[in-house]
Amino acid sequence: MNEHWWQKAVVYQIYPRSFQDSNGDGIGDLRGIISRLDYLQKLGVGALWLSPVYQSPNADNGYDIADYQAINPEYGTMADMDELIAAAKKRGIRIVMDLVVNHTSDEHPWFVAAKADPTAPTRDFYVWADPVDGHAPNDLTSGFIGGSAWELDAASHQYFLHLFSKKQVDLNWQNPRLRQAVYDMMNFWIDKGIGGFRMDVIDMIAKEPLQKTLVNGPHLHEYLHEMNHQTWADRDFLTVGEAWSAGPKEALRYSAADHQELSMIFQFGHLWADRKLGGEKWEQTPLDVGRLKAALYACQTTLATQGWNSLFWNNHDLPRAVSRFGTTGVHRELSAKMLAITLHGLRGTPYVYQGEELGMTDCPVATIDKVNDVEARTIYRQLIDRGDTPQQAMAKVNIFNRDNARTPMQWTAQANAGFSTGQPWLAVNANHATINAAAAVADHNSVFYTYQALIKLRATQLVLQTGAFAAIADVPESVFAYTRTLGTTQWLICSNFSDQPVTVNLPVADCEVMISNYPDEPRRLGTRRLRPYEAMIVVVK
Repeated sequence: MNEHWWQKAVVYQIYPRSFQDSNGDGIGDLRGIISRLDYLQKLGVGALWLSPVYQSPNADNGYDIADYQAINPEYGTMADMDELIAAAKKRGIRIVMDLVVNHTSDEHPWFVAAKADPTAPTRDFYVWADPVDGHAPNDLTSGFIGGSAWELDAASHQYFLHLFSKKQVDLNWQNPRLRQAVYDMMNFWIDKGIGGFRMDVIDMIAKEPLQKTLVNGPHLHEYLHEMNHQTWADRDFLTVGEAWSAGPKEALRYSAADHQELSMIFQFGHLWADRKLGGEKWEQTPLDVGRLKAALYACQTTLATQGWNSLFWNNHDLPRAVSRFGTTGVHRELSAKMLAITLHGLRGTPYVYQGEELGMTDCPVATIDKVNDVEARTIYRQLIDRGDTPQQAMAKVNIFNRDNARTPMQWTAQANAGFSTGQPWLAVNANHATINAAAAVADHNSVFYTYQALIKLRATQLVLQTGAFAAIADVPESVFAYTRTLGTTQWLICSNFSDQPVTVNLPVADCEVMISNYPDEPRRLGTRRLRPYEAMIVVVK
């Protein structure tokens, strides 16, 4: 396998609206990100993935793009963007842009023209269909707002498709002129010097809605191969696609080098470990660590020699890692460090979501008027219509509400957590008084320094970058235990996902500890009693 920068790096995701406000309007911005680059350099990350900062009416917080080649004034200017790219580069950090090309805003000039004139050159950039028996073409529904995914354009007597909100209109990738317009836009950003793209719902771009094929359409990989060759083919460039439909075998198809498509994709199989299979989004079950291991290990073995893995616990759409897979109680820091060690020992590129390195937690709210997330508000209404009381509905909403991940970054214990001098766009978690970056950087035993150490190991140790993965069998269900091996070098990673001690037999005698989350470091393993949430990486002697 050719060596790529993203095999050594850790990517840090920034949700710009919630990261750092520089002008007191309560909304994070590009100059705020620039002001925090020294912090990110200290952490050691190699790239920053920015959730969308393009011009947008914000029907879905920027995932509804009105102009791909303009910056939303809330976030700053294109000059600010250029400065961020340059300032990050000076610190050895690349910028990864969030690319949303499954749909645009209904305010994008392409759609404005298409709706105004059925003969417009961009009309076929979108998915249109005639009525069937006076109604929508079929029964496809919108994932965000409920109801039909088809919206009637009264002027032309045709329906347009929106699989998300009505303001997020689906693009027609069967049109080669649309595809070329997208590639030209991508090259605009590549020429600016960015280091990669994260591609939103990329498995949906080849949809055939009249056949009700919404993901993995028949031309998907053809389009991605074409995209590769029209844009980044001659560059060492990170591309990671969001593909909720993909398992390990599909991930291999996306990321195998000889297919010339993407660097990797985000797979989500491990996120079913605390959800009811086939159930609704809010139907939570106790964490099944066996299922969690099986999903993550399957990615390791299927992509063992070809393709590449992405490694993540959380992002802007998911609950906070420590609230979901660890604990927010007395062992919060131990469990946050355990999660970091478990994930960063695996083969692939780790992604850290802003505040994860502090052990930031979910932020439940009491009433729906405190919720910004458009999807959560829709589901709340549906739950009420089904007969739930407001209290019952909110209990369910708080499980998956995407605001959990979007509360402002907790920089200090001061007012508004140091995020803004004005009223933040979303309420700050009250626990910022104790969980914040200033306190973490001042405490060399904090979660922050565990992440810093892991990021440094990833950058410098070949065994973590490309070493072979092997699971250790016959360990308790609550225990992750696996090795990474490169030549004569072998590292062992072991972690306890339980708040109770557990005895494990590890096939190791002498060892050297590289990192652990308890202060006393073991020198020998063998049969060992792991303490609550204990985790370590050791070099096998």
